[in-house]
Amino acid sequence: MGKTAADSYPNKVPAARGDLGRRVTARREELGITREELAERCGAAAPYIAYLEERASAPSMGMLVALADGLSTTVAELTGRTIDSPPGEGTAMRDAELTGLSEAECRRLLSTHGIGRVGFSGPEGPAVFPVNYVIVGSEIAFRTAAYSRLAEASGTEVAFEVDHIDDAMREGWSVLAVGELSEVTDEARISHLHAVARSLPWAGGPRTHWMSMTPTRITGRRVQSG
Repeated sequence: MGKTAADSYPNKVPAARGDLGRRVTARREELGITREELAERCGAAAPYIAYLEERASAPSMGMLVALADGLSTTVAELTGRTIDSPPGEGTAMRDAELTGLSEAECRRLLSTHGIGRVGFSGPEGPAVFPVNYVIVGSEIAFRTAAYSRLAEASGTEVAFEVDHIDDAMREGWSVLAVGELSEVTDEARISHLHAVARSLPWAGGPRTHWMSMTPTRITGRRVQSG
């Protein structure tokens, strides 16, 4: 059996997966393309793409540019240099259009889980908090601390917003859901939510108090090149 591209690299013992590999994998899966398709786009061998995704590596600048090209993103995004920068620093496309989204499309974009923002008005004034959420049927649910400001907002109307920005293409979308927030107290529902949640809250700590909201209104918009 002949050597693969990955065999040509000196570290025969698999190294720890690096941040670059995670970002390449995440962006490739977001685009819905295979390693083979990415390899063809950037002029590399599929085993080398596997090597980049699975092991700590330091490709040349030329390879980084080719990867960014193939993934329709930027070298800065792939290498994490934009992690502390707000999205949307690029200039707008000349033929950009803002279009409304149907409720069905909004629900599709909400998908099953991710990170969204809960906005509400409490005793201390307006507030917005990011949360890891999960969709169960028509319900949006997330965990928070038992005595947090979000928990205290139970019984009030809140806004829940999710968006995605593609800086490289200057495109993106946002979905806004509005409804009454409530605590989840039924043990069977709590067990089910724990079972379907794909991630613990990124903020860490004892965030085990489930809250849910069934939207009474969902709207969305998309910015894209004409």
